[in-house]
Amino acid sequence: MATGLHRAAPNMEEWTGWRLIEEGTTVQITHFGHSCVLIETESARLLIDPGAFSADFEDLRDLDAVLITHQHVDHLDLDRLPGLLAANPNARLVADAGSASSIAEKGLTAITARPGESLELGGVAVNVVGGSHAVIHPDLPVIDNIGYVVDHGAFYHPGDSFFVPEQRIDVLGLPAGAPWMKLSEAVDFLRAVTPRAAVPIHEAVLAKPHLHYRMFEQLGPKDTTVDVLAKGAQTTL
Repeated sequence: MATGLHRAAPNMEEWTGWRLIEEGTTVQITHFGHSCVLIETESARLLIDPGAFSADFEDLRDLDAVLITHQHVDHLDLDRLPGLLAANPNARLVADAGSASSIAEKGLTAITARPGESLELGGVAVNVVGGSHAVIHPDLPVIDNIGYVVDHGAFYHPGDSFFVPEQRIDVLGLPAGAPWMKLSEAVDFLRAVTPRAAVPIHEAVLAKPHLHYRMFEQLGPKDTTVDVLAKGAQTTL
């Protein structure tokens, strides 16, 4: 198993409140490049990680929440965030502790989310998991990183980590390339989560991302589909 892979320790008391993903459950996903995705359920519109490597998310309206996994600029664009929130006055801003302090310096207020917490955003449950960014190099400090499990597992965004949640995951946002990961680690993560579908994200640092996508298809679980989304196009999975 890859060094960077972390699995949640089961807490049986929490299992009582969870539902299994029903067969036929779908979410609508729009990928704005790199780590930024819009997740739409029957009741909620949730934007995750509007960062500097992503485009056109600032045109979105009627968002219920904007969620940040961690403070790195490719996940949190502090220059465009104020305008996004001004255009979506009812959206709640949710972030890890490290990002929340940077957001406060811009005069904005975020709900600080911590691993183990459960939120309700736009009528949808969002479980906060993980806690730490994957190690880039031993000489660099490890910052906060939280993942978001949307609607009891309908979609999981891990941020910059390979944290394996307890919940059964239907659609996984799968990091494709980064300074903190190897391709083999992403494959091991995909195998550990075993989602119905995987959507490659975090691809902007790759010159030829399709080479990684091909490996996910060849080495991933046999019942998992790898769905590469066209930028800006709404896709139902």
